[in-house]
Amino acid sequence: MIPREVFAETLLQFFGPVRRYLEDPAVSEVMINGPDQIFIEKRGKLELTDARFSSREALMAALRNVAQYVGKSIDEHRPILEGRLPDGSRIEAICPPAAPDGPHVAIRRFFQETLTVQRLIGFGALTEDAASALHALVAAKLNVLIAGGTGSGKTSMLNALSSFIPNGERVVVIEDSREVQLQRQHVVQLEARPPDPKGRGLVSIRDLFRATLRMRPDRIVVGEIRGGEALDLIQAMTSGHGGCLSTLHATYPRDTLSRLETMAMMSDVQMPLTALRIQLASAVNIIVQVSRYQDGSRKVSHITEVIGFDQETNQYLTQDIFLRRHDGVTEHGEILSTFEPTGVLPRAVEQLHEHGLGLPAAVYAAAEQRGA
Repeated sequence: MIPREVFAETLLQFFGPVRRYLEDPAVSEVMINGPDQIFIEKRGKLELTDARFSSREALMAALRNVAQYVGKSIDEHRPILEGRLPDGSRIEAICPPAAPDGPHVAIRRFFQETLTVQRLIGFGALTEDAASALHALVAAKLNVLIAGGTGSGKTSMLNALSSFIPNGERVVVIEDSREVQLQRQHVVQLEARPPDPKGRGLVSIRDLFRATLRMRPDRIVVGEIRGGEALDLIQAMTSGHGGCLSTLHATYPRDTLSRLETMAMMSDVQMPLTALRIQLASAVNIIVQVSRYQDGSRKVSHITEVIGFDQETNQYLTQDIFLRRHDGVTEHGEILSTFEPTGVLPRAVEQLHEHGLGLPAAVYAAAEQRGA
């Protein structure tokens, strides 16, 4: 058995041309488009590097070593590889014949240092008032979805919001590939597993979710909703498992609910569409929308409450509690914006009071001003 440290060092040697980027804390993603073109994402912006692999075979050798490390295979019969490097960084690779000019590789960096809420405030992703409001909403066991596009900072926001979970609660985390770094003591980490080349050993997100319900979770955190497990999560949210947290890909809060609906329909459970929509609107309480802007910054754009489903118009009913307003662009290309309460008091405020919690004064002040 090869020691983990030896395997890790061997892998880094195979990825020698990009090793300096894999060890640079300012680099968030490494994108390899065949052996001769390598981009990195640094501080939110793409940069073309001068790094090169000596040949296509050298790049394939690196990928075969990653596949061996994660117990998978990559070849012309299995041209897609999904896994993680020894430091936890996520890797996705597509090789020929599926990628004729490839292999194409994307490595999402895994940072040992978790982004805290205070650091996000320092970056301008949040304000003190918005963070206080989210603290109350999470602590009061409202179900929260974090939505955004690729690379918008969904997982970082999930990690940060986990610090608002009260100590003493048992949190079960379910993921495809381990990325979530919850800032709590009592955390059970579960990870899905694909089948081997003979189709054996599959452990899906849905399998883990069903097992989790019998493991006495106070909170269930699903790293990312991708398919039919959406229905399992919705049903858990409406059957006494409050305080669930998860992420999914969507551009706006209303799109988030439509996406979740579509994924719930991928389940093998047949349910009338109206019943599904009513249950979904009851399950999800808060949507935290995160966005990556043209200047490379990642910020929260909406904190939105889901208040129901209108059967007459077939529309989900939502209201923005906080909203980002854009005020132009500086001469250096930096986007100017403010993130402020809208003056709408969430209907969930009564649930906050039941837990001895409240919203920041700015939210109540904005509501009074709006009423005036």
